[in-house]
Amino acid sequence: MSTNLPNCPKCNSIYTYEDGTLLICPECAHEWSPANDQQAGDELVVHDANGNLLQDGDTITIIKDLKVKGSSSTLKIGTKVKNIRLIDGDHNIDCKIDGFGAMKLKSEFVKKA
Repeated sequence: MSTNLPNCPKCNSIYTYEDGTLLICPECAHEWSPANDQQAGDELVVHDANGNLLQDGDTITIIKDLKVKGSSSTLKIGTKVKNIRLIDGDHNIDCKIDGFGAMKLKSEFVKKA
């Protein structure tokens, strides 16, 4: 086992090993290419409707009335949402909305406040 292999970018395990052109972590089964290792941070890049970069903890404003699936409620335009969390997926903002509860939003329907 070579000691110059990087730690796993997912779980930070020191037990990574090479398999062909990939690096593999035996603890979490994460596989990655050493060529992409410079991007190991896997920073999630999310932009709002105006193209502004969003980050965890930002405050956003909803720019369109949004019908809530499975409910008769509607999130109104101008609703402020504090302390967002960015996640990977189609609905890439996870948040709690006052008076409504936990919600996942698409970044295309919000702007940074």
